[in-house]
Amino acid sequence: MSSRECKDWITSYLQYTENSEPPRLYREWTAMATIASVLERKCFLEWGEITFFPNMYIILVGPSGARKGTAMNVAARMLREIGKTKMAAEATTREALIRALKEAEEQDVDPTTGEVSYHASLTIFSEELTVFLGYHNLDLISDLNNWYDCRDHWTYRTKNMGTDDILGVWVNLMGATTPDLIRSALPLDAIGGGFSSRVIFVYEEKKGKTVADPFLTENDLELRNRLINDLNRIHALKGRFKITEEMLSKWVAWYTYQDENPPFTDPAFQGYVGRRATHLLKMCMILCASCRHDMLITGDIFDRAVGLLEATENKMIKTFSGMGKSPRSEVVNSVMETIALEGTIEVKELLRRHIADVQDMKEFSAIIATLKKVGYVHHDTSNDTISYKEGR
Repeated sequence: MSSRECKDWITSYLQYTENSEPPRLYREWTAMATIASVLERKCFLEWGEITFFPNMYIILVGPSGARKGTAMNVAARMLREIGKTKMAAEATTREALIRALKEAEEQDVDPTTGEVSYHASLTIFSEELTVFLGYHNLDLISDLNNWYDCRDHWTYRTKNMGTDDILGVWVNLMGATTPDLIRSALPLDAIGGGFSSRVIFVYEEKKGKTVADPFLTENDLELRNRLINDLNRIHALKGRFKITEEMLSKWVAWYTYQDENPPFTDPAFQGYVGRRATHLLKMCMILCASCRHDMLITGDIFDRAVGLLEATENKMIKTFSGMGKSPRSEVVNSVMETIALEGTIEVKELLRRHIADVQDMKEFSAIIATLKKVGYVHHDTSNDTISYKEGR
């Protein structure tokens, strides 16, 4: 089971999904969640006194039509086909989810130590995350917060005053939603800390490209079979991830720098910044499993994890752009989305689309001026058009 048919699973998955419309980041993070799903709690990384596990909470964020569901469906079908990953129902109650987690318990043996352990590993794939979370469902959000760190023992007191004890909790979450629905599903106190600090928000304004003929070739079908076979091999991995001296050296330099130079100053991401290092170590395990069977995390793998994280953070802040305290924040966010989707748009057309949102021309002009000042748009006065600045 040690030999792989694909040199790197994620790279091959991106190749397999190249002739599809979801943006690359959506496809890449879906691949990350897929590998995490098959690694489960039986793989881990010891970091001093702390043990990290390769579960992640990943949420694809974008407007309708950005192809979030399309990105997730391909991987979900693969996971169902191999049939080795315990998956929760997309729409469920809190009690049913806890029961599914309890039923996912199984025994495992560490191949290096021979120690027997128990783990309850469950993956959630939800195209409509707000349906899964419900509206301001504080109990479920609190449970997800507790499960993220993979407690050795978690106890749930039932309505009839009995208790459910779950050993070796491990929950992996892959979801999708729109910025508007995030605002309706998450209470404000979950933003900036708590749940949002545990999530990688993958934001895109629109689909990656237009594909009129998304049909699979014989080569594609052959590649899919290799991907399925290698997912089974990755699922067979057990035990401790190890690190090289080069990886540790790069980690020390990165950790010191990022501690003094956080990627965000926005209060909505204060909690995320505090957990950024945890996210990176989880990513290192997943990326290692993608390309190596010896579970050795090298300097190159660390560099790749940092590159993917930074590319994602470039747009992550837009996730909560409409959740400010200003009454104008939702209008600003709506105008931003229109500009990003169009690329370039005439000012009069932009005003026509949002005339019902703004009070008057003074407010509309103030919004455009703000977007120019922060570098989100360029205003070409020669033809009175507004253009989105890619990468902002």
